[in-house]
Amino acid sequence: MTKTITTKYDVAEHLRTPEEMAAYLEACIEEAKGDATFIAKALGDIARAKGMSQVARDAGLSRESLYKALSGERSPGFDTVLKVIGALGLGLRAEVVHTNSKAQRGGAANRRKKALASG
Repeated sequence: MTKTITTKYDVAEHLRTPEEMAAYLEACIEEAKGDATFIAKALGDIARAKGMSQVARDAGLSRESLYKALSGERSPGFDTVLKVIGALGLGLRAEVVHTNSKAQRGGAANRRKKALASG
C-alpha cells in the first residue's frame, strides 16, 4: 500500500497578485457574516503573502503586534484594520446590499474560487 503524504494548505502561498488578494479579502468579508476575527485572519493571510515585516513597517506597527492582531484569535481595532488595509495596497468601499438574492449567496464562493484558480 502506498503511503499518502499530505502538507498543510497555506492560502498565502497562492495569493500572488494584488487582484487575487483583493478578491480573497472580498470573498472572506462576505463569508464572515460579521465575524471580525475571520476578517482579521484573512488580512493576516494576505499580509503573510506580501511579507509580514514590510506590511508592519508600512502600517506603522511592530511585527509582533501585527501577528497578534491578525492571528484570528482576537478582533483588532478598526484603526489597525485600516492601517493594514492601506499597507496592503487595498481599499474599502461601500455597496448596497440586497438581501435574499440567490446571486448574492453564490457570489462569495465564486469569487474565492476565481481568485485561487488564477494563481
